[in-house]
Amino acid sequence: MSSMPQGQSVQVGVVPDQHVAPGAVSERKLSYSLSVVLPAYNEEAVIEQTVTMVASALRTWTDDFEIIVVDDGSRDHTRDIIERLIGDEPRIRLMHHSQNRGYGAALVTGFHTASKELVFFMDSDGQFDINDLERFFPLIEHCDAVLGYRAPRHDPWIRKLNAWGWKQLVHLVLGIKVRDLDCAFKLYRAEFFQTLNLETRGAMINAEILYKFVRAGHIYTEVGVRHLPRQKGKATGAHPRVILKAMRELISYSRKWKLAERARQRL
Repeated sequence: MSSMPQGQSVQVGVVPDQHVAPGAVSERKLSYSLSVVLPAYNEEAVIEQTVTMVASALRTWTDDFEIIVVDDGSRDHTRDIIERLIGDEPRIRLMHHSQNRGYGAALVTGFHTASKELVFFMDSDGQFDINDLERFFPLIEHCDAVLGYRAPRHDPWIRKLNAWGWKQLVHLVLGIKVRDLDCAFKLYRAEFFQTLNLETRGAMINAEILYKFVRAGHIYTEVGVRHLPRQKGKATGAHPRVILKAMRELISYSRKWKLAERARQRL
């Protein structure tokens, strides 16, 4: 990994936030190959627009890319739409779960499928602008990950409240403190996932990734990205069942990981 520019402080885990205004980075070719992971569940209303916009942006940045759409057991026409788009853009890859396994499981499938040097993931619901990713490219030269945070977040107040409470709980239990834990706009060096054993399969996935990321001695920086109101489709992340599963996973896995750390320290 490259070091941060001279004169900028660095510590394991985090470097200062990078406030890069939209349009401040001139169009440039990416010096890395790139895998984009798009988890999707019943997103027929927006998936074509999302994938088309992603493909259009990537073509301006690099020729060496792949778009991995993970259909997590959708019951609508999400899969059919992606299969049609592949005919026009063969660098789109479709991974399909026969049944809904959860957001974390969709990401894990995408990470395991990725074959490029960088891995970026973004939700398929149309609430992010892929063009904000261009501002991450100069930063990944000096960090192991660039984490987006929604500035501001356009979601109903109950989702914001749930997210705030979850972030505080994760900080208390795992010691992770980032501005927007579950923001689905993150860029990682792919080599991190090549040796990573991801164990959770639900909403706990981002907490697990960042916990193991920091424990492995990697550094990241954070960048504000645009977040758009959801126009179509239905969000599922605030469902009580999803929240309860995440809390159970947090309790059980945090105990497991901390016991494993103590065991390693005794060796």
